[in-house]
Amino acid sequence: MCQGHKYRHARQSCCTGDSKSHLSKYTANNLLIMTLITLSPLSVFCLAELIENMDKKATWDRFYTETSSRTATFKNFEWFFGFDAVRDFIMPFLQTKSHPDALLQVLDMGCGTSALGPGIYRHSPAPVQVTCADISPIAVRLMQEHVQTQAVQPHNLSSKLEFVELDCTQLQRHYRTNVMDLIVDKGTTDALLRSKEGKVKASLVLKQCLKVLRSSGSLLQFSDEDPDARLLWLETEAQEQGVMAADVGVQEVGELRGVCYYCYQVTPRPVV
Repeated sequence: MCQGHKYRHARQSCCTGDSKSHLSKYTANNLLIMTLITLSPLSVFCLAELIENMDKKATWDRFYTETSSRTATFKNFEWFFGFDAVRDFIMPFLQTKSHPDALLQVLDMGCGTSALGPGIYRHSPAPVQVTCADISPIAVRLMQEHVQTQAVQPHNLSSKLEFVELDCTQLQRHYRTNVMDLIVDKGTTDALLRSKEGKVKASLVLKQCLKVLRSSGSLLQFSDEDPDARLLWLETEAQEQGVMAADVGVQEVGELRGVCYYCYQVTPRPVV
């Protein structure tokens, strides 16, 4: 069990204060950075540049081009952990359909070449439309080719799976308000917050998610950031007087290679 936090109940977004103060609690000693160091073909100098620019499309185009060129066969690249580690956190949100005749709308935001989205597609007993979105067309193409080769089959024959190039700071250009049932963010917000110029983008992504989520929907953020820091940031950034509000909660996912991970749930709340 991770020390310090086992579970914190959902609470309303009513905190005030400097939302940027949590940034001082970030350290480079986390699995996201260690994964980059282990798997990136870049030099240490270029790696430092990559980490500072994780909010930029060109960075990820280069990253996926170079990592994919290292092996003859495709291999999923997983931030933090794979689908099996968080399956029990995701599946409970895929039990009830918003409309009897509609597919549950699921967005894997910043999917990269992860098997998370296809895992949801393969295991969800309820019919789902899983959209795996990434800013890098290289990552999107690699996943499209992989799925076509592997012929991934859904648990529910009505389910659908797609991969799209998408800038998640502009979700409302692609989706209407109140259409998504579940948005999954595994490391995307972490990458933005750790990059040199990504803090504003991280806040914008959160607000965009809340606008496209149904009132019954949820955003799940999987992160290694301590709850004392992430909860404050979420509670501050997820509210806008007279425009939006949200309830925020956290559960412990577990410890992996000495790093503790959490699942942060953000649910839109009616504005009064």
